[in-house]
Amino acid sequence: MASRSVHPKVIRNLRRLNSSAPSITVVPPLINPGRPEKVAKRPLQPTPTPSPPTTTADSASTSTNSSDFQLELDDTKRLFSSVSTPKLIKSASMLKISSYDRAADFGLWIMTSGLMNNPMVRKLVLAATEHTFYSHFCAGKDLEKASRTVEKLWDSGLGAMLDYGLEHATDNESCDRNLQEFLRTINSTKSVDSCQVSFVVVKITAICPPSLLRRVSDLLRWEQKDKSLHLPWKLKNLPVFSESSPLYHTMTRPPPLSREEEHDLELAYERLDKICKNSIEANKPLLIDAEDTAIQPAIDYFSYSAAIKYTGKEDDPLIFNTIQAYLKDAKERLVIAKKAADKMGVPVGFKLVRGAYMSSEKQFAASLGVKSPIHDDIQKTHNCFDDCAEFLLEEVARGSGSVVLATHNIESGRKAASKAISLGLER
Repeated sequence: MASRSVHPKVIRNLRRLNSSAPSITVVPPLINPGRPEKVAKRPLQPTPTPSPPTTTADSASTSTNSSDFQLELDDTKRLFSSVSTPKLIKSASMLKISSYDRAADFGLWIMTSGLMNNPMVRKLVLAATEHTFYSHFCAGKDLEKASRTVEKLWDSGLGAMLDYGLEHATDNESCDRNLQEFLRTINSTKSVDSCQVSFVVVKITAICPPSLLRRVSDLLRWEQKDKSLHLPWKLKNLPVFSESSPLYHTMTRPPPLSREEEHDLELAYERLDKICKNSIEANKPLLIDAEDTAIQPAIDYFSYSAAIKYTGKEDDPLIFNTIQAYLKDAKERLVIAKKAADKMGVPVGFKLVRGAYMSSEKQFAASLGVKSPIHDDIQKTHNCFDDCAEFLLEEVARGSGSVVLATHNIESGRKAASKAISLGLER
């Protein structure tokens, strides 16, 4: 396989292709080398007054004793036994090409150039991309193709997460269209084995225009600065800031939301409400995607308010909010939110990632002459991810936490597996 990482521009190119037709991506879980046995899932339900959480680790069990388990990735014959040689060669080639800056630059130039306005050129480019890079990184252009990929993963001993690939919405009409696609994605999980799909991924920017998310974030930031600020539309929530959280995006007191903005905010929350209700019916928890710091406070607000309203039976969380470990305030915000949730008796899950907006975050901070919200070096990001993972695993061990560790970093995976074993957590 390629030794270099995939260039970020390749991912942006795939997003442009993705936006031309609805698609669903599938992401296998971090640890599960063998095919899991079926696990009975407790049904989820809305709970207006949640009781104190007693959530335990809920993961697939195998015949292998957890104390004997090690995260071994060196046995490539076993890891790739279900993948054909031609597909391995194709995948290795795609990853190798993706690691070159010139290839990434060329792809970005093609996808954004005027040549794409030519029907023939566009058809050729999209066809070539679909059968190369797109087919490697994405599960399929529609639910039917994605479902076949889910089946193949399951036959190989892997579960999946369904991630409907959507870019930002621009108005209520596009938000409503995106809502219907999210509902179709959730409903599609009812037709497969309950263990084949573990989560459905939701982007708040697809059901609420980013311009409104920015306005909400500005007001939340100013409320953090001035506790006397009254936000009449604000629902019961968990903390979205810590003392070290960056507030420089909002330099002056923002005007209150207009009637139209409040109405649009209510519509956005109604969309999330429908998604939550359908997820409860399908018994599939939701992973909420993170975005850049300009609008992340509003996304946290949506996530936590939904987590308070919708909790699972037996304290299983419905909502998993995403924590980006490359942010300097990540651990502090995580701990504050988790403690507040425990105090309120709200089961909430967390998905832990490193982050994807490094360049834009640093550039924006530099333009204002303030310090970047991103850790100064990669090792500090690694340390933060591992610290957050350790904290969340300890919360799971004491019966009040749920976590998804999303990482491509082998060392972080090994550390998390070792920590889970030392805490007595079963797979």
